[in-house]
Amino acid sequence: MLSAFRSALATPDLRRKILFTLMIVVVYRIGATLPAPGVSYPRVQQCISGVQNEGIYALLNLFSGGAMLQLAVFALGIMPYITASIIVQLLTVVIPKFEALKKEGQSGQSKLTQYTRYLTIALAVLQATGIVAMADRGQLFSDCKDSAGNPMDIIPGDSWVTLAMIVIVMTAGTSVIMWLGELITERGIGNGMSLLIFLNIAARIPAEGGAILQNQGGLVFAVVCVFGLLIIASVVFVEQGQRRIPVQYAKRMIGRRMYGGTSTYLPLKVNQAGVIPVIFASSLLYLPDLISRLAGQTGWFAEFVSKYVTDQSSWVHILGYFALIIFFTYFYITITFDVNERADEMKKFGGFIPGIRPGRPTAEYLKFVLGRITLPGSIYLGIIAILPNFFLSVTQQGQNQNFPFGGTAVLIMVGVGLETVRQIETQLVQRRYEGFLR
Repeated sequence: MLSAFRSALATPDLRRKILFTLMIVVVYRIGATLPAPGVSYPRVQQCISGVQNEGIYALLNLFSGGAMLQLAVFALGIMPYITASIIVQLLTVVIPKFEALKKEGQSGQSKLTQYTRYLTIALAVLQATGIVAMADRGQLFSDCKDSAGNPMDIIPGDSWVTLAMIVIVMTAGTSVIMWLGELITERGIGNGMSLLIFLNIAARIPAEGGAILQNQGGLVFAVVCVFGLLIIASVVFVEQGQRRIPVQYAKRMIGRRMYGGTSTYLPLKVNQAGVIPVIFASSLLYLPDLISRLAGQTGWFAEFVSKYVTDQSSWVHILGYFALIIFFTYFYITITFDVNERADEMKKFGGFIPGIRPGRPTAEYLKFVLGRITLPGSIYLGIIAILPNFFLSVTQQGQNQNFPFGGTAVLIMVGVGLETVRQIETQLVQRRYEGFLR
């Protein structure tokens, strides 16, 4: 990996792309720390420490790089785009028009991308409105009081004009984030949106590591670092694992030329679903807490949610989280990997699996293999996600989102890191072949 980066820096074209990407990163981090107009920055900083480790806040703050609780210009982060992309991807199975666009190739994919952008803006408006409303009512920092015991007013000029301006600025910030991600994809090293998510998570690691070092001492910090390296190595090993199904293509005469007759393979990854099931499970698990906060409930429901659902040390939370991850892994793979469609494509181009007849037998075989791979893949995701829950005593205020090498964070960082290295290596291979082509 280091040799790939060294070769990339030695190549003028790739060096420009890397420097351009770093410039975008600087702009992005400035927007993540710049407060929105109308927000009292000193009061926000005073109130932030009390809630940043609570369940729903920790999840949203993770994907925004700490910008959400600061009510920054980029407070919404990349989360609206992630949600919109998942919704559009699921709708391709439900809506025939979306499915037809998906099969059209590049033109259809461009239209789906445009629909994703529109949906991202709509979700950004809804999320910004919810966050600003909670901040205005004092529900975002409910435990933060002033000297008189009243809730801290973090938006001093709370007129509807000020609130609307903050919502517009946050929504515009989401649009700028989409633009920055596309710039990285087109003019940078590629994989723009995923790289921004990677940056949001990586930006929190120094602070979380420093908190563990300050609270627990150097020995515990060293043990956490060693344990984190073992987790990362294990995740890399599993993420690279795949089942290769051999595919043989028959020879065909088209005009005067012979096509086919080649052997290849169909790769089925152990973690075919990626990190999406973990995001689904996390969002669904913290939904009751969000509803309880928005409704202002203080009865038995709010107490039950706080004690059993969102408390990450509770066995109800751990078992529910694990079960939801397994369920959403099977659900997402069923939606995104259509075995019948893959079997029809292979049959259309003269491909077949040795020993398996084309058509329906091929689809049944793919379904059987995929089912056997999905089970260990889902268990792997569940273990990685709940593993930090058993180390709450070494993290700040007992929340696993402060454990730098576990759960959603390590899955996203390792996945994006591997994909970025592949992108750089691919571009290096293309430039090495230029000399032979000339």
